[in-house]
Amino acid sequence: MSGGPPGVTASRRGVGSKGLEKQNIIGLGTFALLAAAFGLWAVATEPPTARPAIAAKQHLKLAAVSPSHRRDVDYAALDARLKQLIERPGMVGLSVGVVEGGRITFLSGYGETLAGSGDKVTPETVFRWASVSKGVAGTMVAKLAEQGKINLQAPVAQYSTSLKLPGGNEYRATVADLLSHRLGLYRNAYDNKLEEGQDPAFLRRSLVELNAVCAPGQCWSYQNVAYDASSEIVAGVTGETYARAVKEQLFDPIGMTSASVSRDGLINSPSWARPHSVGRKPLEVLDIYYRVPAAGGVNSSIKDLALWMVAQAGGMPDVLSPGVLQTVHARLIKTPSERGRLRKFAERLSDAEYGFGWRSYDYAGHRIVGHRGGVAGYRSLILFDPQLQSGVVALWNSNAGQPGGLEFEVMDMLYHLPFRDWLELDRGPQPRAVPAEAAPDIAAASVRDEGRVAARYAVARKSEPRRQRPAA
Repeated sequence: MSGGPPGVTASRRGVGSKGLEKQNIIGLGTFALLAAAFGLWAVATEPPTARPAIAAKQHLKLAAVSPSHRRDVDYAALDARLKQLIERPGMVGLSVGVVEGGRITFLSGYGETLAGSGDKVTPETVFRWASVSKGVAGTMVAKLAEQGKINLQAPVAQYSTSLKLPGGNEYRATVADLLSHRLGLYRNAYDNKLEEGQDPAFLRRSLVELNAVCAPGQCWSYQNVAYDASSEIVAGVTGETYARAVKEQLFDPIGMTSASVSRDGLINSPSWARPHSVGRKPLEVLDIYYRVPAAGGVNSSIKDLALWMVAQAGGMPDVLSPGVLQTVHARLIKTPSERGRLRKFAERLSDAEYGFGWRSYDYAGHRIVGHRGGVAGYRSLILFDPQLQSGVVALWNSNAGQPGGLEFEVMDMLYHLPFRDWLELDRGPQPRAVPAEAAPDIAAASVRDEGRVAARYAVARKSEPRRQRPAA
């Protein structure tokens, strides 16, 4: 064999230009494969601290609205409905996002960040997620379990949290039971004491004094104080605060640049929505539910909530693997009371169940996943079809309950179902707040007399030892 250049050797053997072209193509193909392999090796060998930045950069295109992915939703009709909604009594500001086929197809803000201010809500305006935050905690724990740092079937007591349950049930209740509200406590245990300013860790230890309503794992009962033991688990196994852990492992890799887990994170945002009562009265931003961050501590813009939905629908497997998503969205326990609360949608909605901070429903023959939330002056919702990778998110800054129903109007468009006035916009002005007893996702303080709650909370916090305040 000649030791000369391949092209010269081939030419001397009488190979024509087509033969040379073929060899060059093969050579370029080999080079491309080697370059791709090198690129994958380079990413794999990046230090762990650099990987979230790489992932976020890769997801930048997912943060942009993609009109080309619009397929099923009538966006002109949706925009008209939302413009009609924001004029309703009780509404102040509203942000809505829609995803179709794993891409954001609609982001829009309506109304004001503060009633009468003229400061417009935009897709960058930051709101509170309230109980939609629970899905972050469930996802964070499931991700750590995938990393081998948490055993979901281990007793909660194994992770040295402050949670003490009746009859020593913390040694029977698993981490999975904690994340799916199957601890055997009565509903919203000690939320009232949390709202009085008492320390969450102290309240979790005090749960031992209650009577169990069932054995762990046997019944569903919504919690906030107890649920936040999951933030202690995350902090314990990562050696970081809960806020830092979710930022590093979830928010940063997804590209959620506005997301935070603290009161300061909200009020220091360049644009943020002030809370209001159902009567459009501005309210104080209390830190009550920031003190149980896994239960209700997340803030972000609608753009970042839409990105979160893209990731939850399977659009970012490098951040949330199919295994993690299967774990958090699993139908672990039926929630019959939820069907009763959503009875106005009963024509199409059935089989309400709960996973790790996520609700699941059957809607007109489709499986959908989501959650709602509410704290004083804020409401939130997320609902999507994992198979279609399509859904809707909304954030608003008042205690008005009327935007509830928006999610099902969008799902009806996605499924090409006959229109239903789920928003009740055709029935005339109906300002209303949803009673807490009818909606466990909504914190009780958000529908009580906000002035009394704020005053009582301020007095309690002044008398509380500073050392008891948990890190956000």
